Amino acid sequence: MEDNLLNILRCPVTRSSLELQISRLVPGTNTIEEGILFAQEHWFYPIIGGIPRMGIESFIDYKDFLASHLPDYNERAQLLKTKYAGLIKYVTKKNKRTKKSFSFEWNVYQYGNDRTWDENKAGMLQRFLNETDETIETLAGKYVFDAGCGNGVLNQYLAEAGAVVIGMDFSESVEKAYQHNTSPNALFLQGDVQFPPVAFNHFDIVHSSGVLIHTPNPELSFSCIDPCIKELGKMSVWLYHPRKDLVHNLFNFLRKFTSKLPIRLQYYLYLFTLFPASYIVKRLKGNKQNKREMMVDIMDWFSPEFRHEHEPAEVATWFSKRNYSCIKQTTASTFGFNMIGVKRNLRKNESSNF
Repeated sequence: MEDNLLNILRCPVTRSSLELQISRLVPGTNTIEEGILFAQEHWFYPIIGGIPRMGIESFIDYKDFLASHLPDYNERAQLLKTKYAGLIKYVTKKNKRTKKSFSFEWNVYQYGNDRTWDENKAGMLQRFLNETDETIETLAGKYVFDAGCGNGVLNQYLAEAGAVVIGMDFSESVEKAYQHNTSPNALFLQGDVQFPPVAFNHFDIVHSSGVLIHTPNPELSFSCIDPCIKELGKMSVWLYHPRKDLVHNLFNFLRKFTSKLPIRLQYYLYLFTLFPASYIVKRLKGNKQNKREMMVDIMDWFSPEFRHEHEPAEVATWFSKRNYSCIKQTTASTFGFNMIGVKRNLRKNESSNF
């Protein structure tokens, strides 16, 4: 973890700043390799492998690390479990299957060999610019919060273009994203979009691509990342839309059952049933995806616990209810669309109607 990230981090529960009390640096650098962050109301979070683990349940997920550094770990953990029992139960249940799904999915991906979104570097960067209605010139110097960064490849490209990018994912994919990162302006953390562990009113752009749709309530998740944007900042979200397609809707029906299976069993089930047909069809259509890229796509559709679809008109109301202006759909594809809006604050006598 770069030390400048500490100024942006906040406790996802109390919203307090964090104090680094125990740390180990990467030799010869100011990069924090290991440490523990302490917040108000007895909350504490580990830094492991250079990544701050800012999920509410992190004190449970990383028990062994924390117990080895805190002699009173059991007392601290029990205090949180007692005082915040309902919250911890909700978050643990909500995230358990989805974390496993996306950790496994991105473990299939190979850095340096596989493409993301079927695009190379130039294509990924241009897609982001199209979705957010930005240019290389306007992107430079902006603070971007990528809420659900997946493999983190895009974050490096944005940082190289001049932005400062905070990439967050709650799966273990963030570990490979951090390990393969080469840009000092691309920073990574582990966290939950419904409890964002970053400063409010801080970012010029909050971008969440294909993430909110995999949460229990996408509009609720939208409202949770909304405070992170500064006034006149921009929210950008990519979501699935419904399709009048028999195969599409059949697959959505089937995934209601297959997504409940153990994740490794799902992988081999899809590999020997869906993959062969998908491979043939995509090759006939001229698609150049390799086998791993195709399996990432299949896993992304079938393995997450939640997969919501929304109409653009519905999503526009998410923006308008929260006082955004310049609301518009920026891109559309076979499976989804991107929508943006500019955040504004109402003056006392200003109407919220458009």
